[in-house]
Amino acid sequence: MSLIRLVLQFQRNGQCSSRSLTQCLQPTHVSSRLVAGSRSYATKGKSKSTATFVPGSKQPITDEAARQEYAKAETIMNTAAEWFRKECASSEARASGRVTPALLSPVRVKLPSGGKECKLEELATVGVRDGTTLLITLFDEHTIKHVESALYSCNIPGVVPHRYDDRTIKVPIPKPTVDARHALYAAAKRKAEEMRVQIRKQHSLSLKRGKFEKHSVELEEFQKLTDRYIGDVDKVLANLQKATGAPK
Repeated sequence: MSLIRLVLQFQRNGQCSSRSLTQCLQPTHVSSRLVAGSRSYATKGKSKSTATFVPGSKQPITDEAARQEYAKAETIMNTAAEWFRKECASSEARASGRVTPALLSPVRVKLPSGGKECKLEELATVGVRDGTTLLITLFDEHTIKHVESALYSCNIPGVVPHRYDDRTIKVPIPKPTVDARHALYAAAKRKAEEMRVQIRKQHSLSLKRGKFEKHSVELEEFQKLTDRYIGDVDKVLANLQKATGAPK
């Protein structure tokens, strides 16, 4: 019934009022409606909302085993990227000529009494004197030979220890030359490739363990994870390249 005919009928019957007419104009049946920005459909007495519908390319991993494997892979990749970030931060500090105790953080000392290697800070304190010299003060004077040996073999450019007394070692840090800065970047570039290999290796191991179907959301999410951490490594390396002024 058209709107005009409906109004005329109400007028003839004397039943027309603003309220009754408004009620009459309301649809007697609604098959679908918008609720809170989502659409619901009536299906056999139950309404199914599309609010939780996500395109396949953006759907998160729902399988519990796959989620656990994803978390494990993310932890390993993040550890590799963070290690590389710290290494580059140390290289950037050396390239800028800043002398800090962190310069000797990679040093590991092997003692005859223990089976594992010790960090230098576990055996001594490291300070800075005159802004150009690292001063190592040992807790135990009997470890001085082992610390000296570790300093010689740490392969940190410019680190040449000099014994000051039975418990003190001085390490003068020369101002980096252009060649030294370029060498720092070259070393970091090699480490960056090692980190990429580790990240890709973890990606392959995760896919092998998961046995995911072709074109599955799991494959896509693991690839995004791998690309993200490789991108982090590339970005850190690019920043170091700028800091050292080294050619690509």
